[in-house]
Amino acid sequence: MSKVLDFDKQDGLITAVVQDAKTHRVLMVGYMNREAFDKTIGTRHVTFFSRSRQRLWTKGESSGHYLLLQSIATDCDGDALLVQAEPLGPGVCHNGFESCFYRTFKDGDWVKTEAPVYDAAAVYGVQQ
Repeated sequence: MSKVLDFDKQDGLITAVVQDAKTHRVLMVGYMNREAFDKTIGTRHVTFFSRSRQRLWTKGESSGHYLLLQSIATDCDGDALLVQAEPLGPGVCHNGFESCFYRTFKDGDWVKTEAPVYDAAAVYGVQQ
């Protein structure tokens, strides 16, 4: 592969915006290092690098709510990715929502603008 992706710009990480391939809704944002990118391409399961845990994690490894890769594109600078995926589960957000973007800024406050689609405490075994 030619050097299109710039893993050097952000300390080895590239921002990955995940979009539902069918609805085009933004589901989440994560970070990929080269290993996470290669694993995503190789397995077709979207994989990220966790900055807090300092390790790879495949979305769905705990919940079963995997993201099946449909396509991947990069921006003109090669430092961001648009990942189109098929979500395999009722929701992507670890708080029980379809998308991590379930809050909207209204009248000076953040307001939940949708209902949860699954019980996060039951899936993850802890209160979120």
